[in-house]
Amino acid sequence: MFTERTVQELAQVLGDKLNQAGFVVTTAESCTGGGVAYAITEISGSSQWFDRGFVTYSDQAKIQMLGVEKSVIKGFGAVSEQVVEAMAVGAVTHSDADIAVAISGIAGPEGGSDEKPVGTVCISWYNVHSTSKTETYLFTGDRSEVRTQAIRLALLGLIEAIDIE
Repeated sequence: MFTERTVQELAQVLGDKLNQAGFVVTTAESCTGGGVAYAITEISGSSQWFDRGFVTYSDQAKIQMLGVEKSVIKGFGAVSEQVVEAMAVGAVTHSDADIAVAISGIAGPEGGSDEKPVGTVCISWYNVHSTSKTETYLFTGDRSEVRTQAIRLALLGLIEAIDIE
């Protein structure tokens, strides 16, 4: 559905906008397994505007690396807006970044439920200089397609979060 070229082009636009704004970005990823960070670091010069990426696939990693409260995960589930909001804030808190994206979801093919079917992905964007945004999406396709759609949308949201500033 979304080509690597599209993701790479978005990463380049993001880098240009981050440079113009003087911002540094970080990522906190679960279901995408570092895919957003990979896309960002495919761009030459990204060391100027990318600090680090957190791949927090397990609940324990979210708690240890990002400071997400265990009670938030237990109360809302790892795939929830509350958890990705905490992940995004935690990523900025534990880095030298101004802006973050956090992603948690169910890429499949297993793991879904009636309440949170396969393809459910929560994404949060956090900009310390302005605002944050958190959304839940239901993507279609196989595991790879769900992940690629989430990566693409994460990059688009980061671009938008810079423009809000």
